[in-house]
Amino acid sequence: MPARQTWFEGWRLFAALTLTLIGLSIWIAGMRQFEVDGVRMVIRFTARTSLLLFCLAFSAAALARLWPNGWTRWLRRNRRALGVSFAASHGIHAVAIACFAAMDPAGFVSATNLASYIFGGIGYAFIIAMTATSFDRTAAAIGPSAWRGLHLTGGYYLLLQFMVSFGKRIPEMPLYALFLIPLVAVFALRMVSMASRAAPRPAQAG
Repeated sequence: MPARQTWFEGWRLFAALTLTLIGLSIWIAGMRQFEVDGVRMVIRFTARTSLLLFCLAFSAAALARLWPNGWTRWLRRNRRALGVSFAASHGIHAVAIACFAAMDPAGFVSATNLASYIFGGIGYAFIIAMTATSFDRTAAAIGPSAWRGLHLTGGYYLLLQFMVSFGKRIPEMPLYALFLIPLVAVFALRMVSMASRAAPRPAQAG
Protein backbone atom coordinates (compact mmCIF):
# COMPACT_ATOMS: atom_id res chain seq x y z
CA MET A 1 0.00 0.00 0.00
CA PRO A 2 1.51 3.40 -0.94
CA ALA A 3 2.25 5.84 1.87
CA ARG A 4 -0.47 8.43 2.40
CA GLN A 5 0.84 11.89 1.57
CA THR A 6 -0.01 14.95 3.62
CA TRP A 7 0.52 18.65 3.03
CA PHE A 8 3.20 18.85 5.74
CA GLU A 9 5.81 16.95 3.74
CA GLY A 10 9.00 17.40 1.77
CA TRP A 11 10.04 20.93 0.88
CA ARG A 12 6.92 22.40 2.47
CA LEU A 13 8.04 20.83 5.74
CA PHE A 14 11.54 22.25 5.24
CA ALA A 15 10.17 25.73 4.48
CA ALA A 16 7.84 25.71 7.48
CA LEU A 17 10.56 24.54 9.87
CA THR A 18 13.18 26.96 8.54
CA LEU A 19 10.90 29.99 8.62
CA THR A 20 9.83 29.06 12.15
CA LEU A 21 13.46 28.77 13.27
CA ILE A 22 14.35 32.13 11.71
CA GLY A 23 11.34 33.82 13.30
CA LEU A 24 12.02 32.34 16.74
CA SER A 25 15.72 33.23 16.55
CA ILE A 26 14.91 36.86 15.72
CA TRP A 27 12.36 36.95 18.54
CA ILE A 28 14.83 35.48 21.06
CA ALA A 29 17.57 37.94 20.08
CA GLY A 30 15.06 40.79 20.16
CA MET A 31 14.09 40.00 23.74
CA ARG A 32 17.59 41.19 24.71
CA GLN A 33 17.63 44.13 22.26
CA PHE A 34 19.87 42.15 19.86
CA GLU A 35 22.79 42.45 22.25
CA VAL A 36 25.38 39.79 23.07
CA ASP A 37 23.19 38.00 25.62
CA GLY A 38 20.42 37.65 23.04
CA VAL A 39 22.83 36.31 20.43
CA ARG A 40 24.18 33.75 22.90
CA MET A 41 20.61 32.67 23.65
CA VAL A 42 20.10 32.08 19.92
CA ILE A 43 23.30 29.99 19.86
CA ARG A 44 21.95 27.78 22.65
CA PHE A 45 18.47 27.62 21.11
CA THR A 46 19.70 26.56 17.67
CA ALA A 47 22.10 24.02 19.18
CA ARG A 48 19.07 22.31 20.71
CA THR A 49 16.85 22.54 17.62
CA SER A 50 19.74 21.15 15.58
CA LEU A 51 20.02 18.26 18.03
CA LEU A 52 16.30 17.49 17.71
CA LEU A 53 16.23 17.65 13.91
CA PHE A 54 19.42 15.61 13.61
CA CYS A 55 18.07 12.87 15.87
CA LEU A 56 14.81 12.69 13.93
CA ALA A 57 16.58 12.48 10.57
CA PHE A 58 19.31 10.05 11.64
CA SER A 59 16.94 7.67 13.41
CA ALA A 60 14.15 7.72 10.79
CA ALA A 61 15.18 4.61 8.85
CA ALA A 62 15.83 2.56 12.00
CA LEU A 63 12.51 3.55 13.57
CA ALA A 64 10.59 2.71 10.41
CA ARG A 65 12.28 -0.69 10.24
CA LEU A 66 11.82 -1.61 13.90
CA TRP A 67 8.36 -0.09 14.50
CA PRO A 68 6.57 0.40 11.18
CA ASN A 69 3.56 2.67 11.64
CA GLY A 70 2.17 5.86 10.19
CA TRP A 71 4.42 8.17 12.17
CA THR A 72 7.69 6.28 11.57
CA ARG A 73 6.86 5.93 7.86
CA TRP A 74 6.26 9.70 7.77
CA LEU A 75 9.65 10.23 9.41
CA ARG A 76 11.41 8.01 6.90
CA ARG A 77 9.60 9.60 3.99
CA ASN A 78 10.68 13.05 5.18
CA ARG A 79 14.16 12.34 6.51
CA ARG A 80 15.68 14.34 3.64
CA ALA A 81 13.59 17.40 4.52
CA LEU A 82 14.41 16.94 8.20
CA GLY A 83 18.10 16.61 7.40
CA VAL A 84 18.14 19.78 5.31
CA SER A 85 16.15 21.53 8.07
CA PHE A 86 18.87 20.44 10.49
CA ALA A 87 21.40 22.07 8.15
CA ALA A 88 19.31 25.26 8.14
CA SER A 89 19.16 25.24 11.94
CA HIS A 90 22.92 24.84 12.15
CA GLY A 91 23.33 27.55 9.54
CA ILE A 92 21.44 29.95 11.81
CA HIS A 93 23.64 28.66 14.63
CA ALA A 94 26.74 29.60 12.61
CA VAL A 95 25.37 33.08 11.88
CA ALA A 96 24.73 33.60 15.59
CA ILE A 97 28.27 32.45 16.42
CA ALA A 98 29.67 34.90 13.85
CA CYS A 99 27.60 37.70 15.40
CA PHE A 100 28.88 36.77 18.85
CA ALA A 101 32.48 36.87 17.58
CA ALA A 102 31.94 40.29 16.01
CA MET A 103 30.09 41.80 18.98
CA ASP A 104 32.24 40.41 21.79
CA PRO A 105 35.66 39.26 20.49
CA ALA A 106 37.09 38.77 23.97
CA GLY A 107 34.11 36.72 25.12
CA PHE A 108 34.23 34.66 21.95
CA VAL A 109 37.92 33.86 22.40
CA SER A 110 37.35 32.80 26.01
CA ALA A 111 34.46 30.54 24.98
CA THR A 112 36.35 28.75 22.19
CA ASN A 113 39.65 26.99 21.60
CA LEU A 114 41.65 25.42 18.78
CA ALA A 115 39.86 22.08 19.13
CA SER A 116 36.46 23.72 18.70
CA TYR A 117 37.66 25.36 15.47
CA ILE A 118 39.06 22.11 14.09
CA PHE A 119 36.32 19.66 15.05
CA GLY A 120 33.55 22.21 14.55
CA GLY A 121 34.96 22.99 11.11
CA ILE A 122 34.99 19.31 10.19
CA GLY A 123 31.38 19.06 11.37
CA TYR A 124 30.31 21.97 9.20
CA ALA A 125 32.20 20.50 6.24
CA PHE A 126 30.18 17.29 6.64
CA ILE A 127 26.93 19.27 6.95
CA ILE A 128 27.66 21.20 3.76
CA ALA A 129 28.63 18.04 1.84
CA MET A 130 25.61 16.08 3.10
CA THR A 131 23.24 18.94 2.30
CA ALA A 132 24.72 19.40 -1.17
CA THR A 133 24.10 15.70 -1.89
CA SER A 134 20.56 15.69 -0.51
CA PHE A 135 19.10 16.34 -3.97
CA ASP A 136 18.36 13.69 -6.57
CA ARG A 137 20.76 15.09 -9.18
CA THR A 138 23.75 15.52 -6.87
CA ALA A 139 23.11 12.19 -5.16
CA ALA A 140 23.07 10.46 -8.55
CA ALA A 141 26.24 12.31 -9.57
CA ILE A 142 28.36 10.82 -6.77
CA GLY A 143 26.72 7.39 -6.92
CA PRO A 144 24.89 5.36 -4.25
CA SER A 145 28.02 3.88 -2.66
CA ALA A 146 29.75 7.25 -2.16
CA TRP A 147 26.47 8.83 -1.05
CA ARG A 148 25.93 6.17 1.59
CA GLY A 149 29.53 6.40 2.78
CA LEU A 150 29.36 10.19 3.08
CA HIS A 151 26.04 10.27 4.93
CA LEU A 152 26.92 7.42 7.28
CA THR A 153 30.35 8.82 8.13
CA GLY A 154 29.00 12.34 8.48
CA GLY A 155 26.03 11.19 10.53
CA TYR A 156 28.13 9.28 13.05
CA TYR A 157 30.68 12.10 13.24
CA LEU A 158 27.93 14.62 14.01
CA LEU A 159 26.43 12.22 16.57
CA LEU A 160 29.79 12.05 18.33
CA GLN A 161 30.29 15.81 18.09
CA PHE A 162 26.89 16.48 19.66
CA MET A 163 27.75 14.08 22.49
CA VAL A 164 31.03 15.86 23.14
CA SER A 165 29.54 19.36 22.82
CA PHE A 166 26.73 18.71 25.28
CA GLY A 167 28.67 16.28 27.44
CA LYS A 168 31.49 18.69 28.25
CA ARG A 169 28.97 21.04 29.87
CA ILE A 170 27.69 18.44 32.33
CA PRO A 171 30.24 19.22 35.12
CA GLU A 172 29.00 22.82 35.25
CA MET A 173 25.32 22.08 34.48
CA PRO A 174 24.32 18.46 35.25
CA LEU A 175 20.99 18.88 33.44
CA TYR A 176 22.94 18.83 30.17
CA ALA A 177 23.10 15.06 30.66
CA LEU A 178 19.48 14.98 29.48
CA PHE A 179 20.62 16.02 26.00
CA LEU A 180 22.72 12.85 25.78
CA ILE A 181 19.65 10.61 26.15
CA PRO A 182 18.29 11.09 22.60
CA LEU A 183 21.79 10.74 21.16
CA VAL A 184 22.39 7.43 22.94
CA ALA A 185 18.90 6.30 21.91
CA VAL A 186 19.58 7.11 18.25
CA PHE A 187 22.84 5.17 18.32
CA ALA A 188 21.16 2.19 20.03
CA LEU A 189 18.28 2.23 17.52
CA ARG A 190 20.68 2.18 14.59
CA MET A 191 22.71 -0.67 16.10
CA VAL A 192 19.59 -2.76 16.78
CA SER A 193 18.26 -2.05 13.29
CA MET A 194 21.59 -3.02 11.75
CA ALA A 195 21.68 -6.24 13.75
CA SER A 196 18.13 -7.15 12.79
CA ARG A 197 18.92 -6.52 9.13
CA ALA A 198 22.05 -8.67 9.28
CA ALA A 199 20.44 -11.54 11.23
CA PRO A 200 19.71 -14.57 9.00
CA ARG A 201 16.07 -15.43 8.56
CA PRO A 202 14.97 -18.90 9.70
CA ALA A 203 14.35 -21.31 6.85
CA GLN A 204 10.72 -22.04 6.18
CA ALA A 205 9.49 -25.61 6.11
CA GLY A 206 8.25 -26.76 2.96
